[in-house]
Amino acid sequence: MVTTSPVRSDTPTTPPPPRRSSVLERTAGFAQRHRWTALLLWVAVLLAVWTGASALGDAYRDDFSLPGTETQQALQTMQKHGSAQAGDSLEIVLHDRHGLNGPGTRGAVTEMLAKVAHLPQVAQVRSPYQDRQAVSKDGTIGYATVVLRGKSEDMAKADTQRIYDTARTARADGLDVQLGGDAARKLGEAQGGAAEGIGMLAALVILGLMFGTVIAAGLPVITAVFAVSSTLGVIILLSHVFTIASYTPYIMMLVGLGVGIDYALLIFARYRAELVRGASPEDAGRRALDLAGRTVFFAGCTVIVALLGLVALGLGSLQGTAVAVALTVLVTMIASLTLLPALLALFGKRFARQFTAKAARRTAKGRPVEGGARWRAWAGLVQRRPLVSLVLAVAALGALAAPALDLRLGFADAGNDPAKTTSRKAYDLLADGFGPGFNGPLVVVAEGTGRAGTALTQRLNGTPGIAAATAPIPARDNKAFTVIAFPTTSPQDARTTELVHTLRDGVLPELGRRTGAHYLVGGSTTAVIDYADTVSRRMPLFIAIVVGLSLLILVMVFRSVLVPLKAALLNLLSIGAALGAMTLVFQKGMFGLEPGPIEAYLPIMIFAIVFGLSMDYEIFLVSRIREEWTRTRDASLAIREGLAHTGSVVLAAGAIMVAVFGAFILGGDRMLQQFGFGMAVAVFVDAVVIRCLIVPAALQLMGHRAWWLPSGLDRALPKLDLEHHG
Repeated sequence: MVTTSPVRSDTPTTPPPPRRSSVLERTAGFAQRHRWTALLLWVAVLLAVWTGASALGDAYRDDFSLPGTETQQALQTMQKHGSAQAGDSLEIVLHDRHGLNGPGTRGAVTEMLAKVAHLPQVAQVRSPYQDRQAVSKDGTIGYATVVLRGKSEDMAKADTQRIYDTARTARADGLDVQLGGDAARKLGEAQGGAAEGIGMLAALVILGLMFGTVIAAGLPVITAVFAVSSTLGVIILLSHVFTIASYTPYIMMLVGLGVGIDYALLIFARYRAELVRGASPEDAGRRALDLAGRTVFFAGCTVIVALLGLVALGLGSLQGTAVAVALTVLVTMIASLTLLPALLALFGKRFARQFTAKAARRTAKGRPVEGGARWRAWAGLVQRRPLVSLVLAVAALGALAAPALDLRLGFADAGNDPAKTTSRKAYDLLADGFGPGFNGPLVVVAEGTGRAGTALTQRLNGTPGIAAATAPIPARDNKAFTVIAFPTTSPQDARTTELVHTLRDGVLPELGRRTGAHYLVGGSTTAVIDYADTVSRRMPLFIAIVVGLSLLILVMVFRSVLVPLKAALLNLLSIGAALGAMTLVFQKGMFGLEPGPIEAYLPIMIFAIVFGLSMDYEIFLVSRIREEWTRTRDASLAIREGLAHTGSVVLAAGAIMVAVFGAFILGGDRMLQQFGFGMAVAVFVDAVVIRCLIVPAALQLMGHRAWWLPSGLDRALPKLDLEHHG
């Protein structure tokens, strides 16, 4: 019989290698040790950026031109031959129920137009008394054309206001004067500030209810404000170098405040959990940044990738907006990983006392220290009928997304402006006096002889859908002619779009073969149509790029195939639901709103932002479920525990996002209303329906197969360990 001698207790053993701290842990440690330095650096950056921004001012430009489109070719042809129609203009619209030819009215209007002609930025003024077509048939409505020295988007608001104030000097009893045109619409633009304030106030209330202390509620908001303010100053400086649209600051503030508060909330929630478990404030800060900070980092990278995908579309100033918003997300992510740890170090001891005391009171009442009992019960309810929960939720979201199949892209024009603005009043007067198509004339260019221009006018006047066409207007070199055609329908009417395609695809090519001339259809109305068509053509490529890169990131993070596929499909479902709701409210006119098209760039902008933001909640929730799965290897238990630890945070983060985005619905700008509404619906659907219902049901049905990854793919992909088990 062979016996083995026992191992002596003093036998030396090899200690396990110490866990190497992560970059995020070291970042948190540095920020904690040098808390005042980190805070002062952020203050210095903010002051330096805004000193430069205040000195230079902004130079935003709304450039919706698309090289290669027929509208752009028509404009270039007019410029090449010296056509007067190549410049932008304003319309001074006159209305006198007694007629515009009364001696008093005519004298006042003539005197006023002479003053306008001498104003800066005015190249020429054409009086309605010199053009019979500029006065309505009943003689009560007319317009004077003010030809500008530059483009409408480059006109300073002060210059437009000066023209408007001068025009209004002709007002008298019975004579109304309004200003129409793209530049005039700037006079009615709502000023920002109130919506952001309402959104932040709502966020503070939600955070206060969640953490039970004003200081704790204020830290995520302070972090977001520092990040957004700094980035906004940088964008003002960059607007002098790159083309950045005027609406960019509002979208930046929407996204920056929502994302900044959310990222800080995710880290702070983990920090509180570590304090409750007994960790010191320093250890809790490092642990929170190591775990929740990784979630923020990967989620932020996904948002940035999605936004930079917009650059590949090549859509004018939208590229500048995409880069600006991506920069905002990057700075908010950096603030959450550097500024927030410094703030936590400043208030750490106070938080430790408050949160541990609250945990002790919960323990005394027999409640779990970290809570989550209701979320465990909810997860158990979903797990008992996972297929029913999944089918009902997906069917409801599919029904909400269905109207998006009828989505019509375009741009709001003066007909969508508030009724009290001068641009809207001018739009309505022109429509009453000259027909709905007068506000969106088609500029048809004929490059050839005079016979080509005459034939063009005759053919357009005989085309269904065109109310009238002017005589050909020769260019300076007499080698090109311009005909202004007025549709019978308004610029936003779908029949106007059909008319443009009919002219381009059938009528004008056939006329060109007959006359030997080259015809192009341009103007502001066709610019909108070309933009919408370009977005529709390029959107599939954009979706493929964003979804493909996001899937790759998630496969590396979760070491799974099914979980990333599920995430991508559900993100598409939430975006579809948002677009469907936007179609119902803004395009169909639900709730009494003025019906009109959806702003052409909003669907892709919302897709990029929502797809990235959805990954925030996906990574935060599923990484915690995976953490429990790695620890217990029990799929059902992992779902319950993961939802118990993250459900309240996801719900609070979603509520904050909805509050911030929803506040912009209260403003008067139609574009911001559409954007805020679409984002609020998407976040609500994602945080409430998808993360709290569909994801637990889907993972329950997948079971352990949710974490399957082919061994070959596992070896090929770099490892991105969210949990950092060591």
